Amino acid sequence: MLNITENYTEKLESLGTYKTVKDLNNRPHYKILNKVILGSCIFAVLFLFLPWTQNISGTGSVTTLKPNQRPQTIHTGIAGRIEKWYVQEGDFVKKGDTILFISEVKEDYLDPNLVANTKNQVDAKKLSFDSYDGKVSALEKQMSELSKEKMLKLQQAQNKIKQGILKIKSDSIDLEAVKTQLRIATTQFNRSTQLEKEGLKPLTDVEEKRLKLQEVQAKIITQENKLLTSQNEILNTRMEISRLNAEYSEKISKADSDKFTALSNQFDTEAQVNKLQNQYANYSIRNGMYYIKAPQDGFVNRALQSGLGEMIKEGTPVVSIMPANYEIAVETFVNPIDLPLLKRGERVRIWFDGWPTIVFSGWPDMSYGTFGGRVVAIENFISPNGKYRILIAPDPNEAKWPKQLSIGAGAQTIALLETVPIGFEIWRVLNGFPPNYYESKTGNDATAKK
Repeated sequence: MLNITENYTEKLESLGTYKTVKDLNNRPHYKILNKVILGSCIFAVLFLFLPWTQNISGTGSVTTLKPNQRPQTIHTGIAGRIEKWYVQEGDFVKKGDTILFISEVKEDYLDPNLVANTKNQVDAKKLSFDSYDGKVSALEKQMSELSKEKMLKLQQAQNKIKQGILKIKSDSIDLEAVKTQLRIATTQFNRSTQLEKEGLKPLTDVEEKRLKLQEVQAKIITQENKLLTSQNEILNTRMEISRLNAEYSEKISKADSDKFTALSNQFDTEAQVNKLQNQYANYSIRNGMYYIKAPQDGFVNRALQSGLGEMIKEGTPVVSIMPANYEIAVETFVNPIDLPLLKRGERVRIWFDGWPTIVFSGWPDMSYGTFGGRVVAIENFISPNGKYRILIAPDPNEAKWPKQLSIGAGAQTIALLETVPIGFEIWRVLNGFPPNYYESKTGNDATAKK
């Protein structure tokens, strides 16, 4: 084998024999440089073991906590023409103050007496509705009277039938009595004739008996006619009952038909009344839309329309307002990899643009000019910038945020996680690993590794 190591050593030793090499080894600043390098290496190694607080950083801006406190745009509800401005940019307005007046441009609403005319139509239709109501009541009363009259007529016919039955009975009895008289008269006539033949009775007596027999025979025919007449009266009365039923049924049916016709017209009129009332309400509300008013107290930021006589459509933005009373908050955006580490109620440190700060994200105790906040909302859908939106409110247990902050000012946030060695943090960042996952403990702000 080749003795490479020994040969190399010999060469090094042989270099030391040169004067230049001896001069270089004897220079003092090289020794100092070697010590500095050695010290830096030792410091770098020790630095890797220093504590570092992991954090989730984000950038965003100042906003408001509630949606109704954010800057809003006021739109016109109807198309119109700008007639008069009551405010200018920078003015403070109260809720209900008039901002702008517009005039009508649609031909369907140009009539200045449109609301009054519609009200008159509503009143007229209501009177028509009431008249139909009266007609229905009159028809119902007529039907009731017809029913009563029918009952009286029927009762009268029934009484007439009863009278006819009694009369038939009476005529039948009279007929039977006449028949009895006929038999008696016939017997007497036959006896008188026999006695006259025997010479016991005179002829005049026979003639009297014959005359009496003929009278009784005539009387029986008359009585039979009376009986038939009584029977015919009963039949006529029963036919009269049928006629009365048919007549009054027709009258009641006609009144009932007229009643339903009146009800139908009444319902149709009621529908027209409701439609006109709807139009009247719409016209009244539309008249109120000519004046665009402030929905809440605030400052007029910017007039989005300008001039007089300018035509605008429905839904056109006309002015933007910043509410006077609002609760400040910060919306920030974090990377998707950091989203699972954030929860509602977590503490966050914030510093604002234009506010003096000295920030060491890994050493929060050494930072200056930061303010405390807590996460109040986490958006579950990614934003157009590829990050997730987080809403942060002031922490009531820490110093209040500056009153000079304006909506829209820039802000940066850091959410503090676990404390780890700097070497571990450098290794994590170089490998693209997320910070250590943690969970909030109930009742305090400590974090635990999962």
